[in-house]
Amino acid sequence: MGYNDSVKDSDNQSQDDARSDMSQESAISTPEQQRRIFRAFDYMLVPVASILLGGIVVFLVALTVGDWDYWQDWRDRRWWPLITPVSVIVAPAVFTYFFWKYFRLPIAATSIVLGYMIAAWVSRYANFHLFADFPMAFVSPSNFIGMAIILDSVLLLTRSFYLQGFVGAFLWGLLIYPLNWPAAAAFHTPLVWDGYIVTAADLMGFMYIRTAMPEYVRIIEESTLRTFGEAVTPLTAFFAGFVTILNFYLWVWVGSKLAVTRWATKLI
Repeated sequence: MGYNDSVKDSDNQSQDDARSDMSQESAISTPEQQRRIFRAFDYMLVPVASILLGGIVVFLVALTVGDWDYWQDWRDRRWWPLITPVSVIVAPAVFTYFFWKYFRLPIAATSIVLGYMIAAWVSRYANFHLFADFPMAFVSPSNFIGMAIILDSVLLLTRSFYLQGFVGAFLWGLLIYPLNWPAAAAFHTPLVWDGYIVTAADLMGFMYIRTAMPEYVRIIEESTLRTFGEAVTPLTAFFAGFVTILNFYLWVWVGSKLAVTRWATKLI
């Protein structure tokens, strides 16, 4: 009786050891399987992170740019090409440091801007078009994808935050107007309305009344910039480029402070 019990105990112990060994064995046993798992994780993580970060930029643009990017008639030659690039570059600058420092991926600006464009189009269609009945052509968001590609390409070619800011951020602020001109040109077509010459964008603004919009804020073309031979747009573009350089360096420095691992340990 004692012998049989000892044999059973020995068999049970062997089965338990076998189960323990099987449970400790990993389903990922080869380097090729590990690479496939990491690649699948990247395919899942990058789109989700892009859309989430793009949503943050949508909120940032709503707070800092607001009406200058919401309406076609607000996209003038002075404030829209100055405020918009300086504001939108904040999130790409912060996450450029993180993506390049830890992953060596020059995709932060393109990923965030692509996510922003998706979120912005969904927001404009749902909130402005369906809910408020504004035409999509009047409230379509500006396009920053070309600027983001240039910013990431400079980092890819130079591998330097300094040159990325000096060249890429300058082009980011300089090229917003020409890169958006193909979509905005039709709204600058001159029309005669009630005896006055107005642009198509201004006429749409008169037809679609928006509440709580002081008219004196929108009339912003009258300034000392006109003393430079009517060259409002080129002067604003160059000034926006220089301001964007400074803003880029500032937020890359902020990103370098936020990306330190001790912040994560404190949060955990």
